Amino acid sequence: MSTSKTPPDIIQEGEKNPRGIPKALFINDVEEYLGGPDAAVERVLSAFQDALAKYRYMDSNLTQRRRGLEEKIPDIKKTLSMVEFLRDRREGSKAATGSGAGDSDDLGDDELEDEDEHDENHGGKPVPVRTTFELADTLYAEAELEETDTVYLWLGANVMLSYKIPAAIELLKSKLEAANTSLNNAIEDLEFIREQMTVMEVNTARVYNWDVKRRREKREKERLSGEGAIEA
Repeated sequence: MSTSKTPPDIIQEGEKNPRGIPKALFINDVEEYLGGPDAAVERVLSAFQDALAKYRYMDSNLTQRRRGLEEKIPDIKKTLSMVEFLRDRREGSKAATGSGAGDSDDLGDDELEDEDEHDENHGGKPVPVRTTFELADTLYAEAELEETDTVYLWLGANVMLSYKIPAAIELLKSKLEAANTSLNNAIEDLEFIREQMTVMEVNTARVYNWDVKRRREKREKERLSGEGAIEA
């Protein structure tokens, strides 16, 4: 049996998923696929193992990417929620300031006293929000958030930039949308790749079993022919 023949196609020509991952060819008739009853299988099985290794490599990379996105998306959501809270608080403070002069005659004595106390302690500014923030894993510190129109966002690679709150919200929403799209694509690609891995494993088993059966039949024919020659 010759082993120099190029292995048949392993992937379906022109068949790919939206991200360009090739679709594996399912073998219906092993003998026809290999090119005849005397075809060599060593190079074909080796090519199958190479294809499986590539699919497994893609599976490993996509699994890591999926995990990273599943960790990243909740962080983006929390950051977006916090920036939106600062925006809403700032807009609420502006609305209260704008309506305060016209409504001052309607305030009761108790409310006026509270307002005076607020002005005395904080110079007429809104009361800071007390909160906690994460310094490291399991380590938090307490802080007071003053009213602000600017936030600082980590962009990765030890880079932090300041943004006005509307720009920060727009940026975070776009990043959240992109991360969700990437996660959905990664999940879809993983399902597709695992289907192709199953197809290649079935193909490998079918070719291997076909070769074992062929060898067994060949030995049986040789044994019977040998016995016939002795009897003759």
